Amino acid sequence: MLTLILLYLACGAAAGLCAGLLGLGGGLVVVPLLNYIFQLDPSVPNDLGLRLAVGTSLASILFTGASSTRAHALRGSVLWSWVRPLAPALALGTFLGSRMAASLPIFGLKLFFACFLVVVAIQMAADYYPVSRGKKPGRAVLAGAGLFIGGVSSLVGLGGGTMSVPFLRWSGIDMRRAVGTSAALGLFIAASGALGYMLSGWGAPGLPPHSLGYVSLPATLGVAATSIFFAPLGARLSHALPVNILRNGFAVFLVLLAVHLAWGLLA
Repeated sequence: MLTLILLYLACGAAAGLCAGLLGLGGGLVVVPLLNYIFQLDPSVPNDLGLRLAVGTSLASILFTGASSTRAHALRGSVLWSWVRPLAPALALGTFLGSRMAASLPIFGLKLFFACFLVVVAIQMAADYYPVSRGKKPGRAVLAGAGLFIGGVSSLVGLGGGTMSVPFLRWSGIDMRRAVGTSAALGLFIAASGALGYMLSGWGAPGLPPHSLGYVSLPATLGVAATSIFFAPLGARLSHALPVNILRNGFAVFLVLLAVHLAWGLLA
């Protein structure tokens, strides 16, 4: 048990460091690492590892996201006028997606996650953001975007930043406020997604001890405990290290993770 706790803490440290250093959602690191850690745990069946990793990742974002949102809000970077119309659709999309994820075959879930990693890697390497349209979309577009971002986030265990930041940039919001607003939106994704995975996995056979459905409490607390402290360190290092080179290196790392997942499906 002590070894697992140390691995959870290390996972959170890596996630926080990458989040602060590269401006990434920690879930991109947490989900693959937790999936690997759960494979090392004899109490976790192989077909539960990824679902536990995704649900636990969303639960841990509640802690890290709250800290990040507070920091951005104090700097006036959170546009609450955008959070209010987007949050309900995000929460609904995430909840429905998390319930659907429980019924998906593990093959489909892993394939979707692998494809998502490749898409994010390409976006990172190209450093691409859509051209701003310069005005706020209507309610129907906001609702549709919220449902889509929430649904995808629930399948990959992310706070939605990889999609919500480009959407907010496209809607005419500058990068600083887009990142701050995305952090606040991530709280609704995390809360709704974690609840959905708890309910979907409630009473599932083979769950490890101290789990609420597909959310592992020890892993959640371990990841959150260190990611909160390592994210500011990563942010400081971003001013001293060649971030562009690191981003390209991390993009390659994401592609390798995707290949590893895909290879496992074919083996």
